[in-house]
Amino acid sequence: MKSNNIKKAVLVILCCIGSVTLSNAQDQKRERKEPPTYAQLLKDLDKNEDGKLSKAELKGPLKEDFDKIDTDKDGFISEKEFKKAPKPKDKGQRDRK
Repeated sequence: MKSNNIKKAVLVILCCIGSVTLSNAQDQKRERKEPPTYAQLLKDLDKNEDGKLSKAELKGPLKEDFDKIDTDKDGFISEKEFKKAPKPKDKGQRDRK
């Protein structure tokens, strides 16, 4: 009898932990991540610390669209160019096409 009660208690605890974990995961998906600022990008990606963002230092949509964003064709993305760059679509919008 005690063995069955212990098994039931463990099962209930595992179900509670699972539901809390699932709930937290869904909440995190709903949170919108703010796009980085130019200053944050410099801090995170400017490997040679020259105050400029070259194609070699970038990743993701900025690297993929580098030629479109670098409108003055100097080989770097300036803060002005970054602010005028088209915003990437979120994953949900991409999947709907």
